[in-house]
Amino acid sequence: MSYTLLEIASMIAGYARPVVGPISLGLRAGEILGLGGPNGAGKSTILRAITGRAHVFSGRIVRSDGLTISHQWQRPELPPELALLGRELFSLTGARPGDAPAMMKPLLTMPLRHMSGGQYQLLHTFACMCSPCRLVLMDEPTNNLDGRALDALSALLKKLDPGRAVLLVSHEKAFLEKHCTRIVEVGS
Repeated sequence: MSYTLLEIASMIAGYARPVVGPISLGLRAGEILGLGGPNGAGKSTILRAITGRAHVFSGRIVRSDGLTISHQWQRPELPPELALLGRELFSLTGARPGDAPAMMKPLLTMPLRHMSGGQYQLLHTFACMCSPCRLVLMDEPTNNLDGRALDALSALLKKLDPGRAVLLVSHEKAFLEKHCTRIVEVGS
């Protein structure tokens, strides 16, 4: 049985001034909801409002009781001062390294500071998807991914646990259409 994990009602959000809205949407367990639209429409701001990193000027965000959220950033910053291995990043998110696809295994033993931007993006994306959080926010997860990595991400999305949901931002309309149960266009 599907239940609502997140509801956004007439929300206007931004930073020093409003960037997006009003927007209303609901997200149910088992659903992959895509956010599409042009650059600057406010898709990333919606994700940041959900996590409290953007200001909500009006409207409301209602989270189900005990909702846990994992946020894959569009451009995750690689922290050079942290001497962490990939498996330690997985551990910090609560993800189990055994849930990672085989192509991820070499990254789990590599220090973060030795990873390329694309490798770190891949590790960060899979750490979020493999975490136990019930809601995964994904901001342009296909950036910097090659065909094998895209296939591995597709496989993870296809086997989404019915008690979880994904809110997926992408400029790649074909990727959204392939994986999302529905798509909301922002800024159109």
